[in-house]
Amino acid sequence: MPTFDTRVPAVLVRLDPNPFHHGTLGAARSLGRAGVAVHAVVESASSPVARSRYLAGVHPRPAETSPAALTRLLHRIADTFDEHAPVRPGTGAGNGIGTGNGTRAGNGIGTGNGIGAGLRSGGGPGPRPLSGADTSSPPALLVPLDDITALTLAECRPELAARFLLPDQSPEQLAQVADKAQLAETCRALSLPHPRTELPTSADEAAAMAWQLGLPVVAKWSRPWLLPAGGGLRSTSIVGSLAEVRALYERTPQAGSRLLLQELLPAGRGLDWFFHGYVDSTGGCATGATGLKERSWPDGAGLTAVGRWTPNPAVDALARELLGALGYRGVCDLDFRLDRSTGAYHLLDFNPRPGAQFRLFADRNGLDVVRAMHLDLTGRQVPGHLPGYGRRFVVENYAALSYLSSPRRRYVPEPVVPAGAAGGGEAAWFAADDLGPALAMLRTWLAHVLRKGLLRLRAVLRAGRPRRAPDLPPPPPARTPTDRMSKR
Repeated sequence: MPTFDTRVPAVLVRLDPNPFHHGTLGAARSLGRAGVAVHAVVESASSPVARSRYLAGVHPRPAETSPAALTRLLHRIADTFDEHAPVRPGTGAGNGIGTGNGTRAGNGIGTGNGIGAGLRSGGGPGPRPLSGADTSSPPALLVPLDDITALTLAECRPELAARFLLPDQSPEQLAQVADKAQLAETCRALSLPHPRTELPTSADEAAAMAWQLGLPVVAKWSRPWLLPAGGGLRSTSIVGSLAEVRALYERTPQAGSRLLLQELLPAGRGLDWFFHGYVDSTGGCATGATGLKERSWPDGAGLTAVGRWTPNPAVDALARELLGALGYRGVCDLDFRLDRSTGAYHLLDFNPRPGAQFRLFADRNGLDVVRAMHLDLTGRQVPGHLPGYGRRFVVENYAALSYLSSPRRRYVPEPVVPAGAAGGGEAAWFAADDLGPALAMLRTWLAHVLRKGLLRLRAVLRAGRPRRAPDLPPPPPARTPTDRMSKR
């Protein structure tokens, strides 16, 4: 395992109020097992991830998820780091402190005046220098775990730069890939395979475009992080009728962003792939790998429920070419689907942060994209990624739903991997050294399923209840007495 600067804590930030986000737990365990003090900003202190032994602190997200509110919260967290920071003489001697130029000298004992002083050899910023009797803590690493957090942190980067470490990303650069409408334009500009995409401006135009694309179509909201919680709108859905397309478009004001209609590329065995990587301060991507999506939830158009680390040179080359063309920095998660009719891999999604299943690509030395980020931004060298082909990642709750809805395997069960592959696997929630989150998730999940089941049962009962005929007023009296009406 590479040597980490454990004096640099990490703050995981997730503004999405999803208690079942397993990527947050994966990041906490990854850095915590490396000896890094990990704090998390999540929906509440009762979140399942808060039960992890690898979290040093849990902080409820701000009620108002604005850049200003998040900045204030993060500075309050940084204040607690400063309060507990020991006085350091500034000799630079210690447990693997960097030399200031991004490399480690000899046995890792630092020279100069502290960790990562100055700039890395590639020009990327390292932690601020520590000198004299410095009682402040080193800058903390910020790890965004959903799209809205990544965009918000990039927006308030100038206010955070003195106390936190972040990749060199601007809000405009992130919106270029996170916004689904801008991603479609980016793919067109770079001639990158992407499903045919239309952006309607009215319900009638949406129906006409859906007809031209061919039903069913994929409907996406361009900025899914703006969707209101509990509104019944999904970021991505498959729509099978023109009436559904019209109805969905009419909900644009509620969704908060534009509706996209995309050609549906048929799902099937071995067609869904993903690439996870970390692009360091010099533009290198030593930590990058491809995986095969065996099962998803919802089936055929959702997140990875079961995935395998599987080599795919074509997907790897496409991803790296795109990252280079964009000048991208930081962690990324890209989704691709193979179009059997053309043999082209189409980019479906680009997430500018760690994908929830990033722990699939933890190599034999424990290196993954989140650890690579910590190493790089603290001025350490990121070692090469050792392939672990055949390694499997299972998200227990979503895998169960996938198996219940589609018992027969939809995807390739055992992909062909090179001889001598490491294999093995990891569960998203269960870990022998950290049982608390799995137990808490199970309780929360059962309550969630029960609540949804009761709501569905109530709806069924209401639909099946015979409706009482409305009370009608008595008929008005006839204008002519019946005995005087003439017979016809």
